[in-house]
Amino acid sequence: MVALAVVINIIAVFMAYFIIHFCFQKLENGIDCGSRLHGVCKENPLAPLIGRLGLPLYRTSGDNSVLYDHDLESYALFDMDGNQVPQELVTKVGEAFENILKETDKVRLENNEDMSILRAFSIVFERRPDLRLEGLPHKVLQWYLCRMEGWFAADSETISLKCWDQEELLPGGHGLMVRGYLPVINTLAKGLDIHLNHRVTKIARRYNGVKVTVEDGSTFIADAAVVAVPLGVLKSKTITFEPELPDWKEKAIKDLGVGIENKIVLNFDHVFWPNVEFLGVVAETSYGCSYFLNLHKAIGHPVLVYMPAGKLARDIEKMSDEAAANFAFTQLKKILPDASAPIQYLVSRWGSDVNSLGSYSYDTVGKSHDLYEKLRIPIDNLFFAGEATSISYPGSVHGAFSTGLMAAEGCRMRVLERYGELDIFQPVMGEEVTVSVPLLISRM
Repeated sequence: MVALAVVINIIAVFMAYFIIHFCFQKLENGIDCGSRLHGVCKENPLAPLIGRLGLPLYRTSGDNSVLYDHDLESYALFDMDGNQVPQELVTKVGEAFENILKETDKVRLENNEDMSILRAFSIVFERRPDLRLEGLPHKVLQWYLCRMEGWFAADSETISLKCWDQEELLPGGHGLMVRGYLPVINTLAKGLDIHLNHRVTKIARRYNGVKVTVEDGSTFIADAAVVAVPLGVLKSKTITFEPELPDWKEKAIKDLGVGIENKIVLNFDHVFWPNVEFLGVVAETSYGCSYFLNLHKAIGHPVLVYMPAGKLARDIEKMSDEAAANFAFTQLKKILPDASAPIQYLVSRWGSDVNSLGSYSYDTVGKSHDLYEKLRIPIDNLFFAGEATSISYPGSVHGAFSTGLMAAEGCRMRVLERYGELDIFQPVMGEEVTVSVPLLISRM
């Protein structure tokens, strides 16, 4: 029965969202470029599945901070002339950055009106000139601000002071999924009828069901449906809802921010860089700073990933793939003049890709954090899921996954109300069992 099949398949459809947003593509030689896991702990909603599959994790940080998903001692920062910044200065400025953030918290408490993180920094420097940094320390401070912008995939002048730290942080620090999320997706999708290359253009809801129309005119009918498309796609209004979504739902879609953080993957024929996890370039402004993730430590292949965010990411998207890869390599040559050219590259374009139109959500200035919950709230037989519907874990895979489970349960109850049966549903992974396999963590 089509109606029931569509409902049963919603987890698989939801997991396809992960492929778009949270998994790096593979290079032609089969190298998986890794994917992040924030919260390496049993409390993570994905932990039972990851543990059951025995997937290895490479721990990048034991710190639960939203600012440091890699330990400070694993950074190697350089100035534009290729001189490495002394590690003690990197640590000292990192501590200064945290002190500045503590001062911005005072600014937040004193002001009813919201403001940007950048504006709050300016107020702090006006009050506490002793916190101002000059010369090289100032450039290192800008690099920390650049990393903060990378976390939110947005520029500091657009990030909300009141809401930037409202997400719930799981314990256990951060890690890389060495084999990516594909094994997770394949497991959840096993045995399900998934239709790829079916871009939805219209969702019509009626009291007795949902009718979904795709680009070629084909239609699918179900008792209920889960909308787990990226926030950027919802903002673009390329999907028509009939009847229109309520004003409060439209406002949530409009007011939530969607950022861009792209990845330019550079594959080399050998390793020529320091044995650290992060290479950084410091500059006078956060826009001029940059950083490379060293995947060689995690996956054993000579791969660096350049990760521009915000305005820089948007500017690079205007380039061709070749020009973007050359830009990233130019940044690398500034700190490592003897760097050899990459033998292969991949360039993501989350901001302009019609299937994403952005990377992930963030809180913009003057908007409430409860917009995530408003976006999640079902409308009749339409259920919403995805990272932008997770008020606790926005911008994360586990946030997207947990909201998908909630939406699945909502669909299950909808069908139960209509048919009065539960045995039509089969667990995606079979009967739940106690997970005895721990998260496998390595640190090479």
